[in-house]
Amino acid sequence: MCDYSLHAVATRPAEVGETIVTTTFRGTSTRGFASEADLSVAVCLLPGTELAFADNVRYDNRWIWTRTVNSRVGKFGKIDPHIPDRHHDAIEFPDGKSVLVTQLVEGQRATVLQLPVTLPIGEREHRPQIIADSRPTVTRLPIG
Repeated sequence: MCDYSLHAVATRPAEVGETIVTTTFRGTSTRGFASEADLSVAVCLLPGTELAFADNVRYDNRWIWTRTVNSRVGKFGKIDPHIPDRHHDAIEFPDGKSVLVTQLVEGQRATVLQLPVTLPIGEREHRPQIIADSRPTVTRLPIG
């Protein structure tokens, strides 16, 4: 998904294996991910998308100082989705820390490792039936 404040920016879904870069989108104060080839189009991630950053992740609170997360891998998700009119897009790191995407320092590169599994609604409800006592039937033919 793309955060609520990017509604006026062109978007497209992420693709496995592509390199994306953190950027601030023109006409907004929101940071997000874009393709290296076209920084004007926001690349939207689904919750559960796994990323590998080129370096340890840096972020800020729009202040002079930046902080670093001692990790290069993370999973995209949402923080406080029930609270309207605020940024929700975040990266969760293996140590449990989450950082809002809009706080990521610009110019960081990440590779999309894996997208979450999504099934059409009809397929989610259909589960294979397992029969506990099913045994193969052996047919013995008479010899002679």
